[in-house]
Amino acid sequence: MSVAEAPLELVRRYYAGCSAADRAAMLATFCDDVVHYFTHHAPVRGAVALAEYWARMQPRIAGHWTVDHGLVQGAEVVIEWTMRWTPPGGQPELMRGAEWYRLRGGHIAEIRAYYLNRHAPYERRHFELDGFDYAGRGYPILPGS
Repeated sequence: MSVAEAPLELVRRYYAGCSAADRAAMLATFCDDVVHYFTHHAPVRGAVALAEYWARMQPRIAGHWTVDHGLVQGAEVVIEWTMRWTPPGGQPELMRGAEWYRLRGGHIAEIRAYYLNRHAPYERRHFELDGFDYAGRGYPILPGS
């Protein structure tokens, strides 16, 4: 990210890379140790692993992401997004969600994605980020969790 590039533009460049399955474009937006947390499967850790994840996923879902609204405060970005996609064997549809980004050195260090994919199997008691250290970050947790 250039000095003049706004944090929302960084997220838009990341989404353009995802939409095009462009590994190099995605890698240019990430810190090497980026972590992407999801609500329906384990986090993806590392720049190469995350770029590969979306490059493999894109041909299966024909996704196109947009940033619909965003707020920036310091090194944090929060967005609402829309993805036009086609679920396997289905018709094109829209999915909407929100993400919280932590930036470091002009790159994406962390993505926390909040959305419900009605096509994903949900066998969880709680709708929360898989593998996220809620207690360590000072979030409320239930005793014994």
